[in-house]
Amino acid sequence: MYTITAITDSGEWNALVEDLKGHPLQKWGWGELKSAHNWNATRLLVAKDGQPVAAAQVLHRHLPIPFKSLSHVPRGPVFADALTGADRTAIIDDIVAWVKKNVGGVGITIETDLDATDAVAVTGGVPSPNPILYPTTLILDTTVTEDELMAQASKTTRYDIRKGAKNNLDIRRVESDEDLEKVLFTYRENAHRAGFALHDDSYYRDLHHMLGEDSYLVACFHEGEVASFVWLARSGQTYWELYASANDAGRKLRANAPVKWYAIMQAKADGAPRYDMNGLLNDGISEFKRSFSKHENELQPSVDVAFSPLYSVWNKALPTAKKVIRKVRG
Repeated sequence: MYTITAITDSGEWNALVEDLKGHPLQKWGWGELKSAHNWNATRLLVAKDGQPVAAAQVLHRHLPIPFKSLSHVPRGPVFADALTGADRTAIIDDIVAWVKKNVGGVGITIETDLDATDAVAVTGGVPSPNPILYPTTLILDTTVTEDELMAQASKTTRYDIRKGAKNNLDIRRVESDEDLEKVLFTYRENAHRAGFALHDDSYYRDLHHMLGEDSYLVACFHEGEVASFVWLARSGQTYWELYASANDAGRKLRANAPVKWYAIMQAKADGAPRYDMNGLLNDGISEFKRSFSKHENELQPSVDVAFSPLYSVWNKALPTAKKVIRKVRG
């Protein structure tokens, strides 16, 4: 019923993802970023009767022998609106079969951008014991008015946004390499204070350049330095938060809310109907995210399909491997 073709042209691929209202993690630049850092990417067009109906950027992580690799579909596949749940299931099954035949490895993790209530299944799929993305999130509908978006926020967040406007905080998009380095300095400073791990700076520089216009970085500047920032990946459909941080000056200025609000307003101005906070947990950062609305969104959970008996061995070994890596980096 469906034909699958690998796409190797960036312009053709990005146009396809945008036509299908895809997630920014399905854009070409995200695959290039991951390919520069221990992964590689395959872009698959799914067609029926010669017409595109779906697409999937599949990332492949190199693993030690004998595991070979693990594949991952981040917030994909992306589907044509007219497809039924049965259509989506059949397409996912065909993509899984293609990856198993042409890539192999221990298995594949699929993390769609579909709502938990959408009818879709993965044949042979099991809940992933090591999910990469969080299904519980907060997605703002930016098609409503600015006043309606503001009304969803908590009283404190509304106050901080309005105070930031009143005080004329210097909030703007980061575009130059010089300002990017200021962002990375603030990020490293806060990570050291809070005790969380970061990628090497080269990863963030590559993100800024390889995503191009699909990278959207906003910062509040204070006395020539970055006091607070929020960094997103974006497509025509979705603004998706990647990172955010603030130093002591940013916290004193209460700049986090005005900076995030600036990005939300840019999503609205660009016509992107979804602003995704990218995951909610039970921590302070998530509580801040929740202050922008009174609802939560539940996406489809992460699903694994095993290609090899080594799948279960790898999943059991992964948490220990992560602890070792963090200890070595620390």
